[in-house]
Amino acid sequence: MTAKVKKTLQELIQLSHYLGDPTNDYAILGEGNSSAKIDGDTFWVKASGVEMAKAEEGDFVQVRFDPVLAMLDGADLSDDEIRRIINGAKVDRNVAVRPSVETSFHAIGLSLQGVNFIGHTHPTAVNMITCSSGFEVAFSGRLFPDEIVICGPAPVLVPYVDPGLPLAREIRRRINAYIDDYGERPRVILMQNHGMIALGSTPKQVANITATMVKTARILVGTYAMGGPHFMTEENVRRIHTRPDERYRQGLLR
Repeated sequence: MTAKVKKTLQELIQLSHYLGDPTNDYAILGEGNSSAKIDGDTFWVKASGVEMAKAEEGDFVQVRFDPVLAMLDGADLSDDEIRRIINGAKVDRNVAVRPSVETSFHAIGLSLQGVNFIGHTHPTAVNMITCSSGFEVAFSGRLFPDEIVICGPAPVLVPYVDPGLPLAREIRRRINAYIDDYGERPRVILMQNHGMIALGSTPKQVANITATMVKTARILVGTYAMGGPHFMTEENVRRIHTRPDERYRQGLLR
């Protein structure tokens, strides 16, 4: 393992411990997963069933992008076929642990320009909304400037889809639609009855995005006790998103 690859893995371990810290209430037990881009060919992803708070070097698997991404454009596959392909994408076939079943959406996210780390969590505050009938309406606008600075002009919203390949395909479709609409990649993906994905250039950015979305969710729930959310206008959102001073501050938070 080269020094660069080792450094990336250590950063991913630290990020995973933060995301899995019980005091944050982002993920418990074996919930959630995390990943990091190594180079154009491979990435690290957390092994299935491992607690993020306790993950160590042997709990991450180096996986090749190409076999995983190729599944997205092929025929529908059975659970066993998907598991075989993902296991076959391991750089070291002798590694006993299995890559997460959600490895495919990590491959999609890490293929986006500027995305080097991904954190997928199930924060209680966020899932109070993603598990509600008002999910799409609640996340249809932005509430405060820092939400825009850190999490972008809008999240990608995904209806409930069976985890694994079907979910990855739907996520890819909605990411592409987002890029068409906004001219940039998303930083947050919110999945109904499931959780959230934070996409960042650094571990710090993933942590900041996750923390900000949890704050947003808490504020949203509170607004419904006071008549409902008062969203910022599209013009206000665009102004914050493009202001030079906010761009500068955004860079400091990465």
